[in-house]
Amino acid sequence: MDLVAACRAFVHVSEHGSFTVGAAAARTAQSVVSRRVAALEQRLGERLLERSSRAVVLTPFGRDMLPLARQLVQLADRLEHEAEAARRRPLRLAVPAICTTRALARLIAQAHEQKVRLDPRPAGPAERADLVTSRQVRAALLAVAPTGAAWTVRLGLAVADDPGGGPIYLDTLRPGRVDRDRRARRVWLQPEDDVPHIRDPLARLRDAVGLRPAQLGVAHSVAVAAADVLSRGDALLCSAGQARELGLHWRPVGELDAGFARGFSLVVADETDPEAARVRQACAPDIARCLGATEPAEVAS
Repeated sequence: MDLVAACRAFVHVSEHGSFTVGAAAARTAQSVVSRRVAALEQRLGERLLERSSRAVVLTPFGRDMLPLARQLVQLADRLEHEAEAARRRPLRLAVPAICTTRALARLIAQAHEQKVRLDPRPAGPAERADLVTSRQVRAALLAVAPTGAAWTVRLGLAVADDPGGGPIYLDTLRPGRVDRDRRARRVWLQPEDDVPHIRDPLARLRDAVGLRPAQLGVAHSVAVAAADVLSRGDALLCSAGQARELGLHWRPVGELDAGFARGFSLVVADETDPEAARVRQACAPDIARCLGATEPAEVAS
């Protein structure tokens, strides 16, 4: 016997005082409703309803059982509703704030083809790690060292004026004696690059070539840093693709090899999550596009 269906039939008949009207309310044939109520009475061992030609009346036992039957039906309805909501819940993915709207839209569209409703959440490196650890998101693109990364994005310096061919050497930003009282040109890191495997090598290089401590800093935003590049002659650490979007000229850092790069890996909160697994496998090219990992590092303008 389907206990929930039997309780549902009992509740409908009791509320309407009629098998005919109760069956209509339940959108079920009257004969089916009658059988379900009779089966419930047999299961519980007592009559629930007094049947007559005019009306259906609850027995004392039926009055005692009706609130519990109604509660069971409500819980079953809630369970079905929550199950539907769980099936439809989006896969919240923490992504770097550097991802462009266009690239994210393509990633979301590709996820739709895999029957996954993707909900990207832009955040900084530390916040993304916290979000996936606390399971506020189901997956996150975490910043990792390039040697252990699934995707890498080579970094270089972007400047306002075309520096000509070849890399930009950090020691060319070292102030001379005549520049002692002037503001020295700075290298700006984006919040996305304020991580040890990027920040620390640059800090060591800054000290090694004799730059001032203040010549290396973390900007509040890409827009603020780009403004200083355009108006003050500073340099922005970024990818070739970002430089092109900002209308800047990009070159690799002369003192650093091609391994100087951002690294990213997709980490999921629950490794048994089938939707996260589908995104990882089927959407890898679109994730790479979002991160800028498909951009050629040789772009020079």
